[in-house]
Amino acid sequence: RPLILSQRHYDNIMDDRRVVRRHAQHTIPTKAQQPSAGIRRQAAIARKRAIVQAEPGTPKPLQGRLHTGVQTELYLEELSDVITTTDIECQTDDFIDRPQTPLYIPTKSGKDAETQIEDGELFDFDSEVQPVLEFLVGKTIEQSLLEVLEEEELATLKAQQRAFRELRNNELAEVQRLQEQERRRKEEKERRVAQQRERLRMEKETIEKITARAFSQQYLAGLLPAVFSSLRRDGFFYDPVERDIEMNFMPWLMAEVHSRLEERNSMRSLLDTMISEVSGKNL
Repeated sequence: RPLILSQRHYDNIMDDRRVVRRHAQHTIPTKAQQPSAGIRRQAAIARKRAIVQAEPGTPKPLQGRLHTGVQTELYLEELSDVITTTDIECQTDDFIDRPQTPLYIPTKSGKDAETQIEDGELFDFDSEVQPVLEFLVGKTIEQSLLEVLEEEELATLKAQQRAFRELRNNELAEVQRLQEQERRRKEEKERRVAQQRERLRMEKETIEKITARAFSQQYLAGLLPAVFSSLRRDGFFYDPVERDIEMNFMPWLMAEVHSRLEERNSMRSLLDTMISEVSGKNL
């Protein structure tokens, strides 16, 4: 028989709008205030349809295959006709703990049968296990050889990588040495060029100075005597001894002569006065 699967969805009964959430002693509303059975049935069908659509379904079977329902419960039970179920409403009291649901064990409906399998009836352990053991041992040895080969290959690769790194480091060192040598050569070349430019500049300046000196000497050859004569005539060039005599000795000499003459004149005046007085007394 084909297996008919029923969709089961467990919810909190207190969230069901069909359950009246009031005190146990409260008056139950009349039937006129409750929705009809048809409306409730349609609402339940719509709710189940929405739940089924919301749940992820299995993909469609491939071509040539067919999906078949299989029992996955703990106990197998004989499939029979689907029992017609009805909805029943109830009112639970507040703050009443729900007892633990007992484990469902279906009533046994089949017949038990037993059999005994002796050693060697199904297969000979020694003869059947030996090929498997040989295969396992062979695969183990093969895997070990592969691991050894892999280790040797890894060692070879590491040696090659080490040799490559050494060669690369040597080449990098050689490149750095060549770059440094090229840099020194370039700096030396620039320094030599700068020195050559400086030497040429100094030679040019020297030639210009020599040319200017020769031109100035030639130009001033006839001008210097006249200038010196004019300056000497105007008093800019003088003899230091003559200038010292004129500025220092001559004024001092004139002052001394003048003082001596004044002393002599004063002595003469005094002598004349004394002679006059003596002459007057004698007369």
